[in-house]
Amino acid sequence: MVLSLAQGLLTSTEIFALTLLFSLPIGLLVALGRMSKVGFVRQIFRIYISIMRGTPLMLQLFFFYFGPYYMFGIRLSQLSLFGIDYRFISVIIGFSLNYAAYFAEIYRAGIESIPFGQYEAASVLGFTRGQTFRLIIFPQVVKRIIPPVTNEVITLVKDTSLAFALSVMEMFTIAKMEAAAHTTMVPFMVAGLFYYVFNFIVAYGMERVEKALDYYR
Repeated sequence: MVLSLAQGLLTSTEIFALTLLFSLPIGLLVALGRMSKVGFVRQIFRIYISIMRGTPLMLQLFFFYFGPYYMFGIRLSQLSLFGIDYRFISVIIGFSLNYAAYFAEIYRAGIESIPFGQYEAASVLGFTRGQTFRLIIFPQVVKRIIPPVTNEVITLVKDTSLAFALSVMEMFTIAKMEAAAHTTMVPFMVAGLFYYVFNFIVAYGMERVEKALDYYR
């Protein structure tokens, strides 16, 4: 039982890592689009964020998995990309786009919290807009957004259990199967312990990152 749950934990970890890998940079792009001076562009990203945050993640997973077939007649359920089942691909797409919306608003809040005078000072010193953002603004933004990002990352660890909706064999799905097979709550208790340890490690790691950025006070 512990071995099968450990295998499920590996899948949960893959979902977690890939979601962060894609959602963090996508979230930054969405945040910049949300802050665009072009009204049409700004409105598109505002609608995207509203939809992603306003509908259940599980519904979004169903959309990315079943949507291509019901909307366009494209059967992707049997597709395999580099040996990866489309169910897993759908989970990563759904999670990444969903969390990108949340991270985008966190990025936006962090960027807008930086005094405008810093942009003016950088301009006087001869920095371009790109250099100003990359070298001066963004490092400060990262420092300020660590606490809310940590909350979202911890939530992501627990949300990986929603992959069961597409029958992806992550830890929660395996715990349910083991519990049903042996008529016991022990698999759920072990899974709960695994989730707690996972979150403890994540929280500790984020705390270390926050301390490493203390020089931006």
